[in-house]
Amino acid sequence: MKAMIFAAGLGTRFKPWTDHHPKALAPVNGRSVLEHNVRYLQQYGITDVVVNVHHHAEQLFEAIEQAKGWGSNIQISDERGMLLETGGGLMQARQWLESESTFITLNADVLTDLNLTDIQQSHAEKQALITLAVTNRPSERVFLLDADNRLRGWQHNKTGEQKLPSPASPLHPMAYSCVAVFQSAVFDQIPQRGKFSLTETYLSLAADHLIFGYDHSGDRFVDVGKPESVAIAESMFP
Repeated sequence: MKAMIFAAGLGTRFKPWTDHHPKALAPVNGRSVLEHNVRYLQQYGITDVVVNVHHHAEQLFEAIEQAKGWGSNIQISDERGMLLETGGGLMQARQWLESESTFITLNADVLTDLNLTDIQQSHAEKQALITLAVTNRPSERVFLLDADNRLRGWQHNKTGEQKLPSPASPLHPMAYSCVAVFQSAVFDQIPQRGKFSLTETYLSLAADHLIFGYDHSGDRFVDVGKPESVAIAESMFP
């Protein structure tokens, strides 16, 4: 099993830290959020990891080299030429991931204790192309799932905008935890190219492919997206 950690973002919500540093190196209890996630993956025997870089990329190169990958084999996908967002970033990293039948992606700035063995088991049992970790929590943007937790659409709670590529009823909203399990076959199914979000991909594939939400409500979870989130993360992940 291999994994990709998305660490290339600009971190605009995390200013002023990100004026001079990549958000992935933001410290939580003396360890960067990137290191926390590398070590999180190690708990499940996942030590082959791709990390994409763009914003203050040289600092990430240096941190990974100095730490010798924190004990993992880390490949760096260099997006200094153009920030590709999550979807484009995944496509650029294809060469390192497609040799595995399944792989995991996660955002560097999200910390959770989601059981990766359990989500992989659910993914296999449902013969899913993609399985999305979700929880029942307040969120501006949510996925809309049917009674079987299959992805049917997306909703922006503030604007009321909806996208329903695969309508069904009833639907329930769930917030994405930015952790996903993929079949490597997904690379041949993704229609987008260049710079794009994985959310676009999920919605474009939802009608014709099995994409499920995996509810891990009750697990520890924090989006370290703003400076004030660090204190919350430090209390949850000592």
